[in-house]
Amino acid sequence: MLKPVFDPTLMPVEGLAGEAPLAPELLGAAAVRARFARTLPWDPETSDEALAAPMLRLRRAAVLVPLVERPEGLTVLLTRRTDHLASHAGQISFPGGRAEELDSSPIETALREAEEEIGLHRRHVEIIGVLPEHVTISAYRVTPVVALVQPPFALSADPGEVAEIFEVPLAFLMSGAHHERRSVALPDGGGTRRFYAMPYKEYFIWGATAAMLRNLYHFLRA
Repeated sequence: MLKPVFDPTLMPVEGLAGEAPLAPELLGAAAVRARFARTLPWDPETSDEALAAPMLRLRRAAVLVPLVERPEGLTVLLTRRTDHLASHAGQISFPGGRAEELDSSPIETALREAEEEIGLHRRHVEIIGVLPEHVTISAYRVTPVVALVQPPFALSADPGEVAEIFEVPLAFLMSGAHHERRSVALPDGGGTRRFYAMPYKEYFIWGATAAMLRNLYHFLRA
């Protein structure tokens, strides 16, 4: 996604998604692994980004959604991108990026990018499934690759891309009470863009990252 022409943190909260938090027994490593092993009907949400994406050839990308197995429960590992980047500058994101020709699959893209961006070695990573592709307004088709990550592991952020690495409890993110609905009127007749935000402490999780977490919520509760 390109640099936004607005500050998403200043957009008013129009409401909350409001669904109940997922039960703790659905959020353990074994339960999440078992859910991805099952085929159950569920309804993903389509974001405004996908509806507004230009009719161009979509470039492939993938992100790793790392669920870290901590003693107190699963956490989601996220990054804050550096402020000088041409796209996604300063935003909260999953480790990931554009697919390269030598990547055999979206899983390989996600693993490679996680190693390059944050130094997460794949020996610590157990891939358990993928979520529906997320189309961005900048014409990327992003595959979220969900994985369990087993500590201990050492991380090393690429200073050219990642300013900070942090974790958020999965239980916090898997509650509709923390899924804010916001919108902004875009300039030059661009219409209204609606998006989710999931603020956590000093971190403002929004846009594509929040949309993918929102679909993880729908998937796990199905």
